[in-house]
Amino acid sequence: MRFTRSALGLIKTFAIVLSLALPVMMVVSAADARIGGGRSYGSRGSHTYSAPPVTRTAPNAARPFDRTMTQPSRPNVGAPAGGGFFNRPGMGMLGGLAAGFLGAGLFGMLFGHGLFGGLGGLSSLFGLLLQIGLIVLVVRFAMSWWQRRNAPAYAGPTPGPGAQVNPRSGFGFGPGSNEAPLEITPPDYESFERLLGEIQAAWSNEDVNTLHTLATPEMVSYFTEDLRENDARGVVNKVSDVKLLQGDLAEAWREGDTDYATVAMRYSLVDKTIERTSGRIVEGSEQPQEVTDVWTFVRPRGGKWELSAIQQT
Repeated sequence: MRFTRSALGLIKTFAIVLSLALPVMMVVSAADARIGGGRSYGSRGSHTYSAPPVTRTAPNAARPFDRTMTQPSRPNVGAPAGGGFFNRPGMGMLGGLAAGFLGAGLFGMLFGHGLFGGLGGLSSLFGLLLQIGLIVLVVRFAMSWWQRRNAPAYAGPTPGPGAQVNPRSGFGFGPGSNEAPLEITPPDYESFERLLGEIQAAWSNEDVNTLHTLATPEMVSYFTEDLRENDARGVVNKVSDVKLLQGDLAEAWREGDTDYATVAMRYSLVDKTIERTSGRIVEGSEQPQEVTDVWTFVRPRGGKWELSAIQQT
């Protein structure tokens, strides 16, 4: 009988956790349907592990990459080998404390005492939720501390008041917004705007061959993976009416015979995900929404620009 009660307690716990997490998962899924999936991935050459400067278009720091094929130039020498979720470099005592709380709670559940059964007999639903919330807070605090400690410094100049605007593309350029040694000209900005529309259209049409002509092989590999996930779900993400509203240069530089330019872009689009069979909208809507991303483009000297990274802000 005691084992049965313990099993029922476990089932109740998982049901509560799922009921709390499912609405959040649905919201995230709906908001991240567009190209890039709301994630940051790609490469920025030697600048991959340093954040681009903030700009008027994107005043918040760009998010570090979730996925990249570029290896850090300075490996973390002497860091302990990873051995699980909490055994990460820099976690230290705080990570161990979070792991201890979680381990103790799971041990208590298995033996029918609740997550922290010995702490005042919290056996009510309110007590259970309070215990779950405590574990979540401890884990989130530990991970946030670890990320702040190990993340690269985010710094960079904001375009000055003397910046000019390309009336055809909406990108800012000129004194104060392009202080990098590589000169970015109005035709370059027009190329960035054109690529924004063409890449979104190729993504919407699931045209991988065209994406190969517009983005680096690394980016195409990520796009292809996301398209396969959509196909497995029986859905397709349709993006239309892409319009650049504002854009400016964060930084531009040269590495050997390769040019890089990172630009912030605020644009509107209609983003919806539909069922392949019925055409029913399952995520997004017909209403336009505004998005701000930081895109990095790369080209060989004298060649054409290609997309090499997308970062969320």
